[in-house]
Parts: sequence; C-alpha cells; structure tokens
Amino acid sequence: MIAFLRSLVFTVVFYLGSVPIVSVAALTAPVSRPALRYMSKYWSRWFVWTSTHLLGVRLRVEGTVPQHAVIVAAKHQAAYETILTLYLFDDPAVVMKAELLNIPIWGYVARKQGTIPIDRDASTAAMRTMMRAAQVAKTNDRPVVIFAEGTRVPVGEAPELKPGFAGLYRLLKLPVVPVALDSGLVWRKGFVKQAGTITMRFGETIPPGLDRAEIEARVHAAINALNPS
Repeated sequence: MIAFLRSLVFTVVFYLGSVPIVSVAALTAPVSRPALRYMSKYWSRWFVWTSTHLLGVRLRVEGTVPQHAVIVAAKHQAAYETILTLYLFDDPAVVMKAELLNIPIWGYVARKQGTIPIDRDASTAAMRTMMRAAQVAKTNDRPVVIFAEGTRVPVGEAPELKPGFAGLYRLLKLPVVPVALDSGLVWRKGFVKQAGTITMRFGETIPPGLDRAEIEARVHAAINALNPS
C-alpha cells in the first residue's frame, strides 16, 4: 500500500510539473538551442528530484560519464534510464524509437533536442536515417547514446545486441563506453515502483576498430555486469 501511494503521488506531481516545463521547452526550441538544452536538463532534474523524494528511488553512478563524442552503449531495463540520459549528459544524442517522437509536444522537443530516430523494423531506410543523424552528432562532439539490446529487457535476461549498435560502431569509428545498470529491480514495469537504489556503472572505454564479434562480445559482457547471476 505504501509503494502504491508513493507511486500515485509521484505520478501526479511529476506529470503536472512536467506540463509547464515541456511547454516552455517547446516554445524555446525554435529560437534558442541553449535554452532548449537548459529546459531539458531542468526537466530531467525535476524527474530525479521527484523520483528520489517521492518514490525513495536513489541513483548511484559509478565511473566517469563521458561528455564528448563517444558511443555510449547501455543496458535498458526501465523507462528510468531514458530520462536519465538528459540528467547525466550535457548534450546527448539518444537513439530512440521513432514512434515516441510522435508524442504531442514532447516528441517535438525531443526532435529539436537532436534525438536519433530508429524504426522497430530496422529497415535499410531507417538505418540510413539513424546513421546520418549519428554522423551529425559526432561532428558536433556529442555522445551518441544507444540501448544496445534494442528495447527494455527483464532483469536477468541478456539478449544479443541489435545490429544498429555494430552499424554505429563501424560508421562512427568512435570509442565505446558501456553502461551496466540494475534499474529493473526497482523501477518495475507497471504503475507501482519500489523504493531502493539504482546503480549505473560506466565501464572502461573500448577502442574503435575492433571486429564485430569482439566489440559485441565485450559490450555485451560489460552492460550485463550488474545482471543477477
């Protein structure tokens, strides 16, 4: 019952507070990118504040968060880490499902933020769009964040990486920073969230130029480091 009440209060407060923040971000987006970045960061801080103080969900970050052009290959267990990308990185280019960009107002802001869209079917055209946007992000010295397994994965599961990661690695010729996390233990699918600590572990940088089998094996092992054995 306590977890339910916490979740209810969080949902009401976070989403009501998000309306004016996202609206202001949408208004500033066509005019000033620095202002858009500021509002996006402000929204992510609002999310962290409400999740910490209303849900009792705390964040522990291990390792160094890169702020320049690298590929950040992360585990994905919950919606929590998608918003955390705006909190942890100064100016991330996040690879995101294209359908999310159709959400009114929020989707517009995400596009202006420089989100990299990818379709679920990973068609050739979709891959080309993703690669072009990623190349622009590299040119602008932005970290490219990709959830390498493609979608949210239940705790304890470790599916193969999606081909989009290998494509980015081959095209961009950038180092890779793998990110392991355990958000699924706390931020469970469904309405009710549990109090606890979520760890995000930024691993050692992996150099560019490795063959596909080696880079996928190293990233797969690193992002699953916090998975229950």
